[in-house]
Amino acid sequence: MTAFFEVSHLSKHFGGLVAVDDVSFEVERGSVFTIIGPNGAGKTTIFNLVSLIYPPSSGRIAFEGRDLTGVAPDKVAALGIGRTFQNIELFEHATVLQNLLIGCHAHVRANFLAEMLRLPSVRRQELALRRRVEEVIDFLDIQSVRDKMVAGLPYGMRKVVELARALCTQPKLLLLDEPSSGLNVEETDDMAFWIKDIRNDLGITVLMVEHDMSLVSRVSDRVLAVNQGAMLAEGTPAEVQAHPEVIAAYLGA
Repeated sequence: MTAFFEVSHLSKHFGGLVAVDDVSFEVERGSVFTIIGPNGAGKTTIFNLVSLIYPPSSGRIAFEGRDLTGVAPDKVAALGIGRTFQNIELFEHATVLQNLLIGCHAHVRANFLAEMLRLPSVRRQELALRRRVEEVIDFLDIQSVRDKMVAGLPYGMRKVVELARALCTQPKLLLLDEPSSGLNVEETDDMAFWIKDIRNDLGITVLMVEHDMSLVSRVSDRVLAVNQGAMLAEGTPAEVQAHPEVIAAYLGA
């Protein structure tokens, strides 16, 4: 049976530096799969590889049986893969609503002439995208900020807005880059709640990089631990946290 998302023998070299070394894993449809590791372990590089920002030096990435080798990064969203970033990448001088509408851009099908003439098909498409945005706003309960400028929002709310924009791309697979980074305890609890609902209620598969082991334990079905670009252990959160090599990597033993 074809894996939903599969990474096979993935490696990345920057000159003489081996940043990722022969990493392989599979993500099952409808699951939350998390990559963990100490600082400098290669997590972000792996994430940039699987989201096609970096081309791999060797190895294969497949999504729903399709080889993604050579696919341009700007085509990823149209394939059904959405992503957030550790350093929030929003348009600060636009409203929340405008940022979310931008997230729908990957699914715009009208050509320039149709847009210019405002054909009925264009209006129908715009209405459908508006409905999608309003559904995401309701799902994440951010009605109170929908018309506010992103620049005036607190950091925790910006993280939720970026999550909302990723959901507006209508992903089958959602890539979350350190979703709890910079959040306080209460905000991290809320993020755990959203991740569970994204999987359980929306049926979206989640692949994330995360450093907060409390969040990892609460939401993850499978965990991959890496260090110095190489795999250390894979299993349930409890199995990986108890693995001797993982303990040594985190504690420096």
